[in-house]
Amino acid sequence: MKTTHSNSRRNFMKFVGVSSLFAISPSMAADAVTPHVVVIGGGFSGATCAKYLKMWGGGSVNVTIIETNPTYVSPILSNLVLNSQKTTSDLSFTYTDLNSKYGISIIHSTVDSVDKTNQTLALANGNSVKYDKLVLAAGIDFIKVNDYDITEVPHAWKAGEQTNLLKAQIDAMKNGDTFTMTIPAAPYRCPPGPYERACVVADYLKNTKGFDDCKVIVLDANANITVEADTFGAKFAEYGVEYKPSTTITAVDDTTKTLTYTEGGETKTITSTVLNVIPNQKAAPIIFTAEVNSGNWAPINPLSYESLVASGIYIIGDSQGTGQPKAGHIGNSEAKVCADAILRTLNGVALYASPKTNSACYSPTSATEASWLSAVFKYDSSTQSMVIANLAAGPSDTSNYTKMFLWSENLFSDTFS
Repeated sequence: MKTTHSNSRRNFMKFVGVSSLFAISPSMAADAVTPHVVVIGGGFSGATCAKYLKMWGGGSVNVTIIETNPTYVSPILSNLVLNSQKTTSDLSFTYTDLNSKYGISIIHSTVDSVDKTNQTLALANGNSVKYDKLVLAAGIDFIKVNDYDITEVPHAWKAGEQTNLLKAQIDAMKNGDTFTMTIPAAPYRCPPGPYERACVVADYLKNTKGFDDCKVIVLDANANITVEADTFGAKFAEYGVEYKPSTTITAVDDTTKTLTYTEGGETKTITSTVLNVIPNQKAAPIIFTAEVNSGNWAPINPLSYESLVASGIYIIGDSQGTGQPKAGHIGNSEAKVCADAILRTLNGVALYASPKTNSACYSPTSATEASWLSAVFKYDSSTQSMVIANLAAGPSDTSNYTKMFLWSENLFSDTFS
């Protein structure tokens, strides 16, 4: 079997501390009818899968991305928009390179329905698209406790307009004001993300704006800080963040900026100047449209990311239900396993039996410091699931803040260039 590795992938994995962890697909001879793989979603998972299908499959496969937006705004580093270290423009990516360099077709529309029998997608623009293999990589959706206005109470958990709304509200705060944010029950997108946001906002109010009387309150649905508990706990203490675990949000009033929640069996309310509610989460709407969910998430075979509900449909990224984290880096990693598996299947070659994925991230904790966390997952044939093979973390310091940008630039390039 011919094995090839891209320099970008090799350098990227070398940087995060692991080698390339899965076999690359065999060369494929073009058939009389070239199979068409359609990828719904153009984020870290979808864009990476499409790119590597063409890099490894070449002319033997046609690839189309269906993505609503012409520009993708990275949630990775988006908390740095809140303290003016970055802008959403800095974190915006188009699909120009994927189209021009790799011949990937791009359709900017949404999918209204999935005909699994005839393998056809009906689009909101009135067109239809046929597929041989379908990859669903559309991210997350929210479970709101009531129908409040997210322009008044932004979640900023999908980067872009929401990020800028939250930044404007934070920038308008005065000394003595209160910023309250909520953390959803796990699983949710980017486990460290809410804790890093609380740190970044607290540091910004205290050390950049010079406010000595602002409150930062965190209401966490989980029983404790879910990742890097020592690091974030120490930072919360340093900044005076008021942290309340095991809280359940029951109502949001967008007019008065009031939260109703339960804590220890008692119902309480809190009114804030800025209210940042990050709702509980579930798989993207297309998962339910395609009827490949089991509860809130999509069950898949970790050897390929093919649905356990419908053959020929693959789910990668935040919507998958393997127990692996929901984040950009591991979505990029899952996408390569999926691309490899699709090409093997199209060519009648057995799936790679021992895939590994890597979840790595840096978390800013101030305008000058960041921590890091990395986990390697491997396939366990006895349980047919992905299990942690290695876990490591690094402290919050200025060195890691610098490395954070090297990591993110490698990831951005590997995905979109």
